Amino acid sequence: MKLNEIRDNAGARPKFKRIGRGIGSGKGKTSGRGVKGQKARTGVSLNGFEGGQLPIYRRLPKRGFVNIFRVEYAPLNIGTLDAAIEAGKLPADQPIDEAALKAAGLVKRSGKLAGIRLLAKGAISRKVTITVSGASAAAVAAVEAAGGSVTVTAPKAEAVASE
Repeated sequence: MKLNEIRDNAGARPKFKRIGRGIGSGKGKTSGRGVKGQKARTGVSLNGFEGGQLPIYRRLPKRGFVNIFRVEYAPLNIGTLDAAIEAGKLPADQPIDEAALKAAGLVKRSGKLAGIRLLAKGAISRKVTITVSGASAAAVAAVEAAGGSVTVTAPKAEAVASE
């Protein structure tokens, strides 16, 4: 037996039914669509229509909210940064900025992001100078404990004073 000789068993795949080819075929005239009307025509999409019953999307309450002013950052953990430096993707002796991180392939997500945010998962064992859009307090403390420095370029959100 050869790969180019493999076939289905006879009758394993039934031939498709040709519709609209005369009443003797069993699928002639209306082609299995019933009689006239909107659903007998082509291109009909009645998504969400439940026969006049109140649709489920109107029976259930609305929930949640989308903040259109949300600022999203691409996350970068210090453990990932340390592993990239150890692998030779980034130089430890030179300042590291967001362009270098993107070139090294450390930022997976792209699109409408406000930059890169440094997070404290993992550990860093060497002195680095890094410039990012955002950083958690724990990440800054970990980098400074290793002898490095973190510069944050994005302005901090001002706390709203309660009146």
